[in-house]
Amino acid sequence: MPENKNILAEAQNLTVKFRSKSGGRVTAVNSVSLELHEGETLAVVGESGSGKTTLLRSMLGLTEPESGYVSLLGRKISELPLSELTVIRRACGYVPQDPYGAIPPGLSALEAVCEPDVISKAPRSRAETKARAESLLISFGLTEERIWSSRAVSLSGGQRQRVELARAMMLSPRLMLCDEPTSMQDVSTRGDIIDILKKYVKSGAGMLFVTHDLLLAVRIADRIIVLKDGCLCEECGADDVINSPAHPYTRALINAVPRINEKLLRRY
Repeated sequence: MPENKNILAEAQNLTVKFRSKSGGRVTAVNSVSLELHEGETLAVVGESGSGKTTLLRSMLGLTEPESGYVSLLGRKISELPLSELTVIRRACGYVPQDPYGAIPPGLSALEAVCEPDVISKAPRSRAETKARAESLLISFGLTEERIWSSRAVSLSGGQRQRVELARAMMLSPRLMLCDEPTSMQDVSTRGDIIDILKKYVKSGAGMLFVTHDLLLAVRIADRIIVLKDGCLCEECGADDVINSPAHPYTRALINAVPRINEKLLRRY
């Protein structure tokens, strides 16, 4: 990554521990360091339980680290008062892993996408807010007014994910933090979503993209970090992770994917 690219997010020696049911301490993230630059997508790959979601939540300050620190947009979040942290978070679009619990149940899909404007008191008229929300929903393939007026309980998991993506982009964030945002999509819709996100990042934003899907990471990311048991075991360019993996765990992830080849990657 060129040196003149601004660092949008940084973690240094980040360690997160949780108390286990037996009363002991479990290390979910173990001394992980990373940098994300503007115009770049960094994918975080690993199996279930590897620490991916905990790392992402820690980057937003939603999970408190045991040690180390996180900086967003050049500010150490642990040193910020809540009012300033709120401003920083508004410059971040967060797509959580569980779309079923993420959308406020009392809001329609359209109202949920409009809500970030309302909460942040964005300088848009009500009509402008509604028009932007509709445009985002359409861009993610939700074109019917019937869907816009539906509550979350009436939507499928895939539809909820797309509402969450539109909601996350409502305030034109500088940083996107996405946790398995396409896990409930079919291949065609997944490809459309990836294209939208890649185009957005190229406009000067940055994205942390969590996935267990190595092929998806290769398609969307500029760089990839591989987590195992909370530890960063490999960091490399997206092409290098397929062509010349250095760590045995990365090679095991590759071997678990049938028929990895250039033709398959293009089709994915």
